[in-house]
Amino acid sequence: MKTLGERQAFPPLLSVDGIKVHYGAIQALKGVSLTVGKGEVVALIGANGAGKTSTLRAVSGMLKPSAGRIQFNGHDTTSMKAHQLVPRGMAHAPEGRGVFPNMSVQENLELGAYLRTDTSGIQQDLEKSFTLFPVLKERRKQMAGTLSGGEQQMLAIARALLSKPQLLLLDEPSLGLAPQVTEAIFRTLREVNATGVSVLLVEQNAHLALNAAHYGYVLETGEVVMAGPGKALLESAEVRRAYLGE
Repeated sequence: MKTLGERQAFPPLLSVDGIKVHYGAIQALKGVSLTVGKGEVVALIGANGAGKTSTLRAVSGMLKPSAGRIQFNGHDTTSMKAHQLVPRGMAHAPEGRGVFPNMSVQENLELGAYLRTDTSGIQQDLEKSFTLFPVLKERRKQMAGTLSGGEQQMLAIARALLSKPQLLLLDEPSLGLAPQVTEAIFRTLREVNATGVSVLLVEQNAHLALNAAHYGYVLETGEVVMAGPGKALLESAEVRRAYLGE
């Protein structure tokens, strides 16, 4: 793996060490290693099929690695399932948004807090969500299936945040969205990160992702081939040629 520049120091939160993932006979991940610090935004970039989504799914307990180790907040979580990781402080907003179309915006948000018992805290965080995404407040009684693509993405992120995560996994938040909507979502992500939430981001728009990230990893065919600070990767001729169309 080629490493560019020096990494800013963050206290450790997530450590992924040599994980392998198979779909039947097909090996999707061939020993992926990465770390995310507390308060850090880390981006995974790469072509379709490189293993970005599989990495997120393994981290969040939706896929079990066939080899390797995952540690979150000092605990070995390699064999844990998603429902065990949410109360530990991990939330995953998957590709495709996954909102419940026949439930209202407010009901979708409340589902994000289903493991919490602090009623007043939930109400405060609902209001924070409406501050981050004012359009959701306007649409709070509307069925989620009637929202635009951008509004559904905002809802998926806000719902994940209602679980009060330390680490937010985001898979392709800009997919299919207009540029101005994408920019608004990334502005909000920076605000979320400023509150101390770490973010592990998979994003097709490499320029946006690396601009938002403290650190980034480049995946090719299931392996990490390059890593470095977001700015250093943006300035790399290899990255610019392969992922920025230059």
